[in-house]
Amino acid sequence: MTRLILGSQSPRRKEILEYFSIPFEQVVPAFDEASIPFLDNPEEYVCAISQGKAASLAQKFPNAIILTADTIVYKDGKVYGKPKNKEEATSILQYLAGQWHQVYTGVTVRQGEEQYSDYAKTHVLFNSLTLEEIHLYHEKILWEDKAAGYAIQQSGSLIIRSIEGCYYNVLGLPIQTVKNLLARVGINLWEYL
Repeated sequence: MTRLILGSQSPRRKEILEYFSIPFEQVVPAFDEASIPFLDNPEEYVCAISQGKAASLAQKFPNAIILTADTIVYKDGKVYGKPKNKEEATSILQYLAGQWHQVYTGVTVRQGEEQYSDYAKTHVLFNSLTLEEIHLYHEKILWEDKAAGYAIQQSGSLIIRSIEGCYYNVLGLPIQTVKNLLARVGINLWEYL
């Protein structure tokens, strides 16, 4: 089988891909996400970043199949990536509390010059949250490496009232999207259950 590279530093993306018996290597792409401007289109934005990550790895691994992804939280025309500090993380959760927002993940699969991208979108509704609850949350939940500074899994789920769409998208790697894109380069995930 052709070498498969997961271009991500995310432990959650690695864990999701490990649900399958497919062999892969995890390599962190050297790509500046800030080089992609947000132009009021979250779908295009996450796909452009995942494509940039894939392109940065394609130079190093020209014969490999490269899988990359980028996840953002989106509400009212604004994108929320990883918070810069605890204050920003707190203000994001205060803003999102009790409301719906969207999570987008762009996924790219690249092999040589062949490249395929798609995205998944999930609607997430937060519970109402007090400032004390938000502070408790950030004390206990690793928030620094997550879009909008929250986790949907394990005890992080306490803030989630409802979701519509793919759960794995909110974790950072939508399985159906990945399955469909890998199929374009000849990998059938059904063969790696």
